[in-house]
Amino acid sequence: MKAALASIAILLSLTGCVGTIEQKVQPVALSGNEPREICLIENAAVHHEFLASYKKALSKRNLAVRLLPPGTALGGCPLMTTYDAKWTWDLALYLYYANLKVYHNNRLEGEALYDAAKGGTKTEKFINAETKIQELTDQLFPG
Repeated sequence: MKAALASIAILLSLTGCVGTIEQKVQPVALSGNEPREICLIENAAVHHEFLASYKKALSKRNLAVRLLPPGTALGGCPLMTTYDAKWTWDLALYLYYANLKVYHNNRLEGEALYDAAKGGTKTEKFINAETKIQELTDQLFPG
C-alpha cells in the first residue's frame, strides 16, 4: 500500500514538472509609407532595463522612439506601443513574462507574448531577457 501511494505521488509530481512556455506573436502589418516613429509609453512598474532593451530593439527595426510618461493615453501618436514584464526567482532571477502591444491609430495592430509562468522545470525558461526582447520585437515588426 505504501509503495503504491509513493508511486502515485511520484507520478503526480512528475506531471507538474514538465511545464509549458508560451510564445505567440501577431505581427504589425504596416505599409511602406507609415511613419517610422513610434511612441513608447513607459511602464513604471517594469524594471528600467527592460525599457532600455525594448527601445534598443525598436531602434534596430529602424523606428525612431519617442518616450512618453507612464499613464499617457493612447492616441497621442499614430503608432504607439506599450509593454509589461515580470521576473521571478527559481534558482536564479529570470524574465518569465513579457507582453508588447502596438497600436496604430488607437487600434491594436500587433502583440507579442512570452509567458514562461508555467515553465516548471524546463531550463529553457532561463533566457537572456535582452535577447528575448529583440526576438519578440523582430517578430512583431518583420518588415
